[in-house]
Amino acid sequence: MTFVVLTKKKLMILFSCVLIGVAAIAVASDTAGKAVYTANEPRQIPIYYVDTDEKVCAISFDAAWGNEQTDTLLEILDKYEVKSTFFLVKQWVDKYPDDVRAIAEHGHDVGNHSSTHPHMAQLSSDEQQTEIGDCNDAIEALTGTAPTLFRAPYGEYDDKLVTNLKDRDMYCVQWNIDSLDWKDPAPDEMVSRVKSKLCPGSIILMHNGAKNTPEALPKIIEMIQGEGYIIVPISQLIPEGDYYTDHEGKMILNE
Repeated sequence: MTFVVLTKKKLMILFSCVLIGVAAIAVASDTAGKAVYTANEPRQIPIYYVDTDEKVCAISFDAAWGNEQTDTLLEILDKYEVKSTFFLVKQWVDKYPDDVRAIAEHGHDVGNHSSTHPHMAQLSSDEQQTEIGDCNDAIEALTGTAPTLFRAPYGEYDDKLVTNLKDRDMYCVQWNIDSLDWKDPAPDEMVSRVKSKLCPGSIILMHNGAKNTPEALPKIIEMIQGEGYIIVPISQLIPEGDYYTDHEGKMILNE
């Protein structure tokens, strides 16, 4: 039997070889990971806010269930001469057709919020198309105009949803400011939250059925206007032309 005696020098050489081998594996792994990542198609991201230097923003409301506050919200918006965007679920549209017409007649955007308020990312492409198409048809039948704006229930989306909407010449719209009115915070808390995140091109999320929204809305409008901003519907906030969205969801026109 032959024994190998490892001197201090030999041990140092062996240790150095091991370190070099580990480093090589790490570099190879890192390089391979980056290669796989860059080879993938870029993720399709909805519009969270708009790239603009102008002090302009949009307030939007999601309507999926209750309807007790819709008239009040419309009255407040009329008082301040503000136009907004309402994203409606088909089930809500079917239940409250007069209110759908009223929203449109008051000059607000009527957007699509799906037909049954499902988790869109869990649906097949065909199922997504049905959710979008059925709601569009219901809204067009009442207002005479098919929506061009879509907001995914729960804010959940995937690549195929954004692609399906683009194929319909529709925009998938999220928000960069959540008022959190659905958690029933105090109105002043909602105002502070919106103010802290407000920037040119912002899209603000609110709901037509949240408890404190009617009390908070006038304060939010006054705060926004006091900051020198103009409030417009999302359809007027979004510029025309080819665009892309960056990693934050900022809508940027192609040059």
